[in-house]
Amino acid sequence: MKLNELKPVAGARHAKKRVGRGIGSGMGKTSTRGHKGQNARSGGGVRPGYEGGQTQLFKRLPKRGFTNVNRKEYAIVKLSDLNDKFETGAVVDLASLKEAGLVKKEYEGVKILSNGELSKALTCKVAKVSKAAEEKIKAAGGTVEVA
Repeated sequence: MKLNELKPVAGARHAKKRVGRGIGSGMGKTSTRGHKGQNARSGGGVRPGYEGGQTQLFKRLPKRGFTNVNRKEYAIVKLSDLNDKFETGAVVDLASLKEAGLVKKEYEGVKILSNGELSKALTCKVAKVSKAAEEKIKAAGGTVEVA
């Protein structure tokens, strides 16, 4: 048996209802929509979630939480990644991180976290650095410039 020989089981597929194709089809004239009314019109019907004037479910349920419109999101980079991708004395900034493939989107800037170890002296020019990461960078002989 081949893929092109596969057929659905008898009775599994139904013929599509073809409405508005004459009186003899049994679905002509009003095309199974009935006479007049909202659902008989073109583009008619009610919007999703409408419950006939009853308060909708989404309005009856309790609301939770909020959206912080002032939130800033940063691209996260680990120290261990810097150790792998950069040579001693390199300048780590947004452009070099993008080139190295460690950052895809810019967001509000870059934040360096202290995951892993750093054995190279690097100059980091980023938006944010965690305290532990800053200590590790300085211990390795590097410098941190928060822009």
